[in-house]
Order: sequence, then structure tokens, then C-alpha cells
Amino acid sequence: MLRHCKMLAPTLIFLISTAISAPLALADPPPYAPAHGWRAKHDPYYVGFTGRHWNDDYGIRQGRCDRDRVGTVLGAAVGGTVGSAVGSDDNRLIAILAGAAIGAIIGHEIGENMDDHDRACIGHSLELLGDGRRVRWDGARAGIYFTLTPEGRFDRDDRVCRRFALVQNSGGHKITKHGSACRYGEGEWRMVND
Repeated sequence: MLRHCKMLAPTLIFLISTAISAPLALADPPPYAPAHGWRAKHDPYYVGFTGRHWNDDYGIRQGRCDRDRVGTVLGAAVGGTVGSAVGSDDNRLIAILAGAAIGAIIGHEIGENMDDHDRACIGHSLELLGDGRRVRWDGARAGIYFTLTPEGRFDRDDRVCRRFALVQNSGGHKITKHGSACRYGEGEWRMVND
């Protein structure tokens, strides 16, 4: 037994010293994982679906739109329009689903429960999410939450457009609607009939 221990000791010392002295293999985080500070040091932008760089994803890439932060950006925009924030050098940029057509195209039962924060979650999700990825957020009314899933890209009149599914869940009752939106200008998405 003592002989085996004497032979094993140098082997263990060699393995431990090799493991300690070996250089660490560091890698960038995969695109689907949170960066935990890496992004701020190396890549401060979130590249959108259309190639535009955004300073913040408001939690969308992790699957949850942060309504509080979205609301702060919307409140800071002059006159309540996001276009002024998007067009400035302000680092608080956000895309939005603009116009009142959402109720007419998606449906009154969903549209009446949405506000500017919800439209910003939709617009920024259309900017940043890949097809088949989902994002969820709580609505303005208690007990209502929304889920958006982009479903595909198409072009119309030289504009980038996307199909999506929007689900409203209220107390276990789900309403699912499919819609399409096209990108107009900097970060403005408008509903279109597909």
C-alpha cells in the first residue's frame, strides 16, 4: 500500500501543477446568453433585425420586456413620441409600434388593453428578436400579460416587414392574433394588412 502511495504522489503533484499552470481558455458568451458585463466592455450595442445598433434591449433578448425601463424612455421623449428619442444622440433609444391601427388590425379585444409601453415592447421586439423567439411582458392592467413571437420576414415597397403572433393572457383566457408590421424610419413599425 505504501509503495502505491509513493508512486501515486508524484503523478498527482504533476497533474495538479499542470492544471494550475495551464492558461485559462476564455471565450465570449454565446449570443443567446446574458453577457453579464461583457457587452458593456466589448460590444455596447444590440444589433437589430435590420442592422441598426441599439444601446439597450430592455430585457427583450432574455425573453422579458422591462415595462418600467420602457416607460422611463417613453416619458423622457419629447411630446411622448419615441421618434424624437430615436432621432437624437440620446442613449435611451427604443423602437415602437406606431399608430392606432393595432386595434383595427389585431383586434379590439387585444388593442383596447394596450398602451404605449406595450407598443414599444412590440416594436423593440420586432427590431431585436429572431424568428421563433418569444418575449413576454405584463400589461398595464393587472392580470394581463402579452407574449410576442416573430414568425417571418417579408419585403413590401422596399421596407422590411415581419409577421408575428401576439398572445394576450388574462386570467388563463388566451387570445391569439397574427399580424404583420413594416419598418418605417428609425425604429418605427406600423401594422399592415398582409
